[in-house]
Amino acid sequence: MKTILNQKFTRRSFAGLALATVTAFATPGLAQDTIKIGLIASLSGPSSKSGEAITRGMALAIDEINAAGGLLGKQVEMIRRDDEDNPGKGLTAARELVQREGVAVLFGGLQTPVSLALVPYMNQAKVPFMGPWAAGTPITQNGAEENYVFRVSAVDEMVDVALVERAVTVHGSKNPGMMLINNPWGESNEKGLTAALEAKGMPTAGIERVEANDIDVVPQLTRLKEAGADAIFMVANVGPSAQVMKSLERMGWDVPVISHWGPAGGRFSELAGPRAKDVEMIQTFTFSGNDSPKAAATLDALMAKFPEIKGPADVTPAVGIANAYDAMHLTALAIQNAGSTDGPAIRQGFYDIDSYDGLIKTYSTPFTPEQHDALGSEDYVFTRFIDGEIIPIK
Repeated sequence: MKTILNQKFTRRSFAGLALATVTAFATPGLAQDTIKIGLIASLSGPSSKSGEAITRGMALAIDEINAAGGLLGKQVEMIRRDDEDNPGKGLTAARELVQREGVAVLFGGLQTPVSLALVPYMNQAKVPFMGPWAAGTPITQNGAEENYVFRVSAVDEMVDVALVERAVTVHGSKNPGMMLINNPWGESNEKGLTAALEAKGMPTAGIERVEANDIDVVPQLTRLKEAGADAIFMVANVGPSAQVMKSLERMGWDVPVISHWGPAGGRFSELAGPRAKDVEMIQTFTFSGNDSPKAAATLDALMAKFPEIKGPADVTPAVGIANAYDAMHLTALAIQNAGSTDGPAIRQGFYDIDSYDGLIKTYSTPFTPEQHDALGSEDYVFTRFIDGEIIPIK
């Protein structure tokens, strides 16, 4: 079996490789005549654990695809680029992977702003773009006449309905507030949360913004507290989410925090302090507490491929692995259906997928011309951090 990642690949070696702007994962003896799949993600910086998880999920699926004979008589090769959480760098990398490397499908856009920067170019280039993480609603619902953007991940407008429902049914909230990252992802969730609250005839105590480099958000939280907020919807990635929880600790304000999945992408439990365990965070998948045979087999394969993984606690964030793993297998089915690496044919190939028994669920007609998101609200689960491990809330 030809593998795409070295079996001795370690977290330390990942960190070293992630510093390189250009990284290709291929066994030295791999034939040049391959089907190339691109990946653009955060491979360095605070979100690098998410990039690592996506890489591992794709790599595991590619190993399985190549062991079964590859696609269209060729082996599959993954080629990665680090976007450094920067939309401009992500777009430059996308052009290079499409125009010079000739990737058949491009995965990526860990951050919603990066994905939104790539969407117009990918639709113009007529090359399918698969999102395994970024949840911004406009990524797939982009208004293009010919939409080449697909996703196996959460979707903000669905997540926001779930967040509001939990605040109301579990915490009895009547006047929740919002703490949103000040970027397009935050804007996407402001729209979704506002619509979900309006559907229930509920007000909001206020909408506050947090910057990626904020080290103290007590002023924003104080305004929410004074406005009578009885719960907080949090939408931000690891760093700013940690600052929200540390600021709540300094204030001594014990208020429910219901969060999008941003904290899952890094060292949140370490950075956020004692209040990290209080965050109720939505996910699409977790290995912990999962007794499905597919989950057990996949975890065994991960531990065999990456010896530093000893159990479920070592695969955080599991959503990156699971989303990317299923997305890669669905992409393989689309290419098989297309019978070629022609972009429009692969796009149609996604629509022609009948079913796939995946890691997250069994997919039945996961994509249609009207629906480019394979996961729905029924696929979400609420979790919390316990001793650094993401555990489902019973």
